[in-house]
Amino acid sequence: MYKKIFFLDDENKNFYEKYPIVYSLFSFFGKKNFFIQNTYFKCPVLWIDHSILIEVVCFLKKNNICSYEMLFDLHGVDERLRKHIEDIPNSDFTVFYHFLSITQNSDLILKVALSKKNLQLPTITSIFLNSNWYERETWEMFGIRFTGHPCLTRLLMPKNWVGYPLRKDYASHATELDKFFFTKQREDLAMESLRFCPELWGLKHNNNSLEYMFLNFGPNHPSSHGAFRIILQLYGEKIINCVPDIGFHHRGAEKIAERQSWHSFIPYTDRIEYLGGCVNEMPYILAVEILAGISVSDRVQVIRILLSELFRINSHLLFISTFIQDVGSMSTVFLAFTDRQKIYDLIESITGARMHPAWFRIGGLAKDLPLNWHHLLKEFLNWMPKRLDFYVKIALKNRILISRSKGVAAYKKEEALSWGVTGAGLRATGVDFDVRKKRPYSGYQNFDFEVPVGNNISDAYTRVLLKVEEIRQSLKILNQCLLNMPEGPFKSDHPLTTPLNKQKSLFHIESLITHFLQMSWGPVIPFNESFQMIEATKGINSYYLISDGEPTSYRTRIRTPSFAHLQQIPSVIRGHLISDLIVYLGSIDFVMSDVDR
Repeated sequence: MYKKIFFLDDENKNFYEKYPIVYSLFSFFGKKNFFIQNTYFKCPVLWIDHSILIEVVCFLKKNNICSYEMLFDLHGVDERLRKHIEDIPNSDFTVFYHFLSITQNSDLILKVALSKKNLQLPTITSIFLNSNWYERETWEMFGIRFTGHPCLTRLLMPKNWVGYPLRKDYASHATELDKFFFTKQREDLAMESLRFCPELWGLKHNNNSLEYMFLNFGPNHPSSHGAFRIILQLYGEKIINCVPDIGFHHRGAEKIAERQSWHSFIPYTDRIEYLGGCVNEMPYILAVEILAGISVSDRVQVIRILLSELFRINSHLLFISTFIQDVGSMSTVFLAFTDRQKIYDLIESITGARMHPAWFRIGGLAKDLPLNWHHLLKEFLNWMPKRLDFYVKIALKNRILISRSKGVAAYKKEEALSWGVTGAGLRATGVDFDVRKKRPYSGYQNFDFEVPVGNNISDAYTRVLLKVEEIRQSLKILNQCLLNMPEGPFKSDHPLTTPLNKQKSLFHIESLITHFLQMSWGPVIPFNESFQMIEATKGINSYYLISDGEPTSYRTRIRTPSFAHLQQIPSVIRGHLISDLIVYLGSIDFVMSDVDR
């Protein structure tokens, strides 16, 4: 029970008018069960009593004021070492639930405080299907149990792992742990844990007179697009059931963020989804700038968009060509990689790097655009549209490809929302939701482009066609960057942004001290919480940051689209053939680093 109601903005007396859902919650469940936290989020953040969690979640999903159709994210925070706790309830551990209303373009975040003596909450898997993996991840990272969960087992970590990595008392470096010796006994235990037992995976050996076969698809298979394993339960070639197995790429990026300075974590963001490059730097940089109160010039905003759209096209070209390869044609891959090489040449001429530039900075960019950037961009813009038409003509209008992909792995809007699908997979169902349009960031509101949307059903063929149209729209955005690049500085004049000019540091003692502290400790970001979502190459990517007034992040939560998309696989592919699974995987557009982080 919470005693204090804290408004997000004391001067804003029409809070209930702005967020009518909050007023409805207070009226229905009583104010005493809620606490409104003051954050930099652009939506209400409500702490609620754990006893009413299920009722509140049901109310949020089905009400007449603002129905939240999607569970966008769910995870935890270890609050025990947090210093700035004056304006939050007493809590050892916190579980947060981020809900998204697509129809109302509205968010709401619930937080539940837990004592270390009672780390458990009821599962919400019967209300939001996609909470399954999120609850499993939260359990294995923090040790918070979700009672009633259908299969509360490890998801990202090995089955024999000991400890909860995202707890604050868990070491950040291997050197902080005891020495590890892989004895014969430990090896035998590790091998035994890998033994496949269908019952442990929720699968049955047979059904009356039918004898099923089990097949390991992956973890090393060209059509699994990375180290990804799917346990298939088959009757002949028909898929009766399947269980995705992830975690082979897990590197603990969220744990790494707790030990890296705010600046030095930037290179890691490129590698979360390694095909997206600068696209993945955007949500992190913007979330930090919100915490620090930094604003950037129009030139910086447009340059960030320029790099993001180049990487978007690059990623989409790989997706389209490998999808066509999965269906059975080879030529498009070699042709598309020629185009991708041109993009990489352009990116390298601007940033000095190719796949992972780590070029965005808190408050700006690493450098300004080179003198010849517009010539290279103009050359690419003249080249790409004709090539795109060529791909459509020779491959995507091929009768064999159409018959192999049209109507395959189809789902509707309701299914997409229940599994947390975003990006082209959601838009193919007819939902017009692109973060660049609905919640513009970095100046996207100043650009003229359209959002390709499908009809009522998202199938493999529609998802690919939408990506082709998205490339055309990205080319349109790039052309506007070429013609309307603003003048201005490439970094903000702010003490928490990029290092000061070297000449200034050599002759001004205050500048020298600032430079020394930023280079040794990193910038100290004011304490608070912020959040930023963007339209990444594969769907919505977001960063939720908690600063405790230190040179490092207290908590960094990375929500990636591919994690949600792979969780949907069993519900879509049951009853199809193995060959359809290949087509389905090719149409999702995922990479495993984006899933596992």
